[in-house]
Amino acid sequence: MTLRILDIAHQTMADGPGFRTSIYCAGCAHHCPGCHNPQSWDFGGGSEMTVDQLLDIIKADSMSNVSFSGGDPFYQAEGFTELARRIKQETGKTIWCWTGFTLEQIQADPRLAAMLPWLDVLVDGPFIKSQRDTTLLFRGSPNQRIIYLHGAPPVDDIPGTVPLVPLR
Repeated sequence: MTLRILDIAHQTMADGPGFRTSIYCAGCAHHCPGCHNPQSWDFGGGSEMTVDQLLDIIKADSMSNVSFSGGDPFYQAEGFTELARRIKQETGKTIWCWTGFTLEQIQADPRLAAMLPWLDVLVDGPFIKSQRDTTLLFRGSPNQRIIYLHGAPPVDDIPGTVPLVPLR
């Protein structure tokens, strides 16, 4: 299975807490005005990589957890679900995922919802330029939620997070 990938950032601290391997995917139809990464909108951008190639890169860095961003990983739901499943089963690393969809939209679509059990944190919702807030951690506007999908957030939780949203 292949995914369209724009870039991979190694040991970044911009996409979630601690060191992370951030996978930036190609393709997004949300087209949020003021998007910080509009070059990611092109579904034909970047290059194709297999789940195995991505997993090798992720495994090579024993210090970093993983983030999915883009673009929007949910436009490549099957591939990112497979990648997330293998990351969790083969490495146990945590996975944060950014999307312009809301959790409720994802839960309403079984194809999209299949990824949720493998993610630890979902940062959901479109960026709203008129609500831009540079003081927020890991998100651009306050409508975007940082949702811990499994269990309570850690003791040193991030301001603005949602403590727990049970999966249906």
